[in-house]
Amino acid sequence: MTQQIGRRHVLAGMAATAAASMVGARAASAAPGAQPGNGLTTGVEKLIASGYAAVRGQKVGLISNPTGVLRDLRHEVDVMAPDDRIDLVAVFGPEHGFRGSSQAGGSEGSYQDPRTGIPVYDMYAKSTDAIATQFDDAGLDTVMFDIQDAGARFYTYIWTMYQGMEAAVKTGKRFVVLDRPNPIGGVDAYGPVLKPGFTSGIGREPIAQQHGMTVGELAQLFNDRYLPGEVGGKVDLQVVTMDGWYRSEQYENAGLPWVLPSPNMPTVDTAWVYPGLCMFEGTTLSEGRGTTRPFEIIGAPYVDYRWSDALNDLPLPGVRFRETYFAPTFSKWVNEMCGGVELYVTDRGSFDAVRTGTAMLVTLKSLYPGDFAWRSDNYIDLLTGSDYVRKAIDAGQDTDQVVAGWQQDLAAFRELRERYLIYRRVYGA
Repeated sequence: MTQQIGRRHVLAGMAATAAASMVGARAASAAPGAQPGNGLTTGVEKLIASGYAAVRGQKVGLISNPTGVLRDLRHEVDVMAPDDRIDLVAVFGPEHGFRGSSQAGGSEGSYQDPRTGIPVYDMYAKSTDAIATQFDDAGLDTVMFDIQDAGARFYTYIWTMYQGMEAAVKTGKRFVVLDRPNPIGGVDAYGPVLKPGFTSGIGREPIAQQHGMTVGELAQLFNDRYLPGEVGGKVDLQVVTMDGWYRSEQYENAGLPWVLPSPNMPTVDTAWVYPGLCMFEGTTLSEGRGTTRPFEIIGAPYVDYRWSDALNDLPLPGVRFRETYFAPTFSKWVNEMCGGVELYVTDRGSFDAVRTGTAMLVTLKSLYPGDFAWRSDNYIDLLTGSDYVRKAIDAGQDTDQVVAGWQQDLAAFRELRERYLIYRRVYGA
């Protein structure tokens, strides 16, 4: 394997990510009403407790990143590597890398992990055939997946899992998903559904923008509905399920530490707004990258107090907006003063991130028609899954009209989704 990054680079990234993760963990532990330790058991915890029964006697590769931790914050690779009950022979890193040191659209390359000595393969932006070659080169029998998802269609890890499943079909490997909670709950799904012709690395199949599923549930959906059409067959799939997870459960109450799934997802608060506010990646506004509150702070040099005032006048449940000013340290509008808003989710139960993000776009275009602009590559179409949202907003439709336009497709996805839900319990039910 080619040594593409050095020990110092990896360890520096690990240190930075760990420090930021602890900030997120402290924030979660201080959340109002948090009651850690409700009896939830994650997939990896069940796997270890069983003596690795699901993969006993097999050569195993693991797709993971910094979120693959036990509740004592030890990484599962560091735990598995010296354990003679499992033969862990390879690790596979997604976007941002296995140790999480790279920014959006980047990875760490392939290298030998300095802590465990296990080879790490870079999966990000690779074709399915290239990933299949990696699996064969590693000499695997079984591929495991354990990454904390954020609950949005355009968060790339679910498509890393999808490609891993495709490659496993091609190479005759088993595929085992170690399930974790959806951090923004899973009572329902929201937003537009991906349409044919708009597939990309941030959306491969027709699921809703906020899918409301765990990775284990998505794996079952992918395997049953989409893999046969893509690679001609299903993978030998096993989901190691969680115990004790309620679909309506707040992540802070689950007794699990929050580890950054990616560098710009510092807290659970970020995850809650991300399915709607990530749409601003498809505009020329800053989506808050280069600030300490990415996706919660949105703005541009031309925005002023009128935007926050107008948003607070809208009937948007569960959210308030604060006028704010900031100068991003990287990404869009670097070191330029931007006006904008900071979101405060006041009631997660009634908050709809996709509707809120749509209302923000509609209001912004109405207030600043000469300044507001989509990215020239129409990236918004890949984020929302079609050109519908962009064209509807450009045509002057209001928020209710835009949202109404995706309800038929969403209803069909909700019906399909129900067939693949593993966990049925919600609080009070």
